[in-house]
Amino acid sequence: MHTRRFTVVLGIAVLLIAATLAWRVVADRREGRFEAAAAGWEAGLGSDSLLLARLIFGEANSEPYIGQVAVASVILNRVGAPGFPDSIAGVVFQPDAFESVSNGQIWASQPSSTNLAAATAALNGWDPTYGALFFWNPYKAVNPWIWTRQIITQIGSRVFAR
Repeated sequence: MHTRRFTVVLGIAVLLIAATLAWRVVADRREGRFEAAAAGWEAGLGSDSLLLARLIFGEANSEPYIGQVAVASVILNRVGAPGFPDSIAGVVFQPDAFESVSNGQIWASQPSSTNLAAATAALNGWDPTYGALFFWNPYKAVNPWIWTRQIITQIGSRVFAR
């Protein structure tokens, strides 16, 4: 019984931390301070694998496993690319880079075990996108600029490009 109570209390604490961080991201975005949100995450509010899993949940939860790994790979590819922030949190919280961050979807629920496994696979080096820096759903309205990128592959309902 005590273990269950502890689990419930711990779950509530995690939700409160996530809600506080989500509020901070929204507030920071309004004030143009995404860097502060990324720095807060990097300062110990979460791990890279959890942040990747949350982004996978928000951006590609309905995609097959390989598509979820591919989305995480794009984040990791951006970390090493010119013109992008040099950390996972910096890439994830870059203003208007990901719809699920802008609309708060990454905080809507805990990532699944599949989301976490996909994040881990990408962190361990699996990149089914062959170095892609961008992804989008070609069946949704997107900025026409994205179609100027060199398409590498399509996985599930996402196109991956450089």
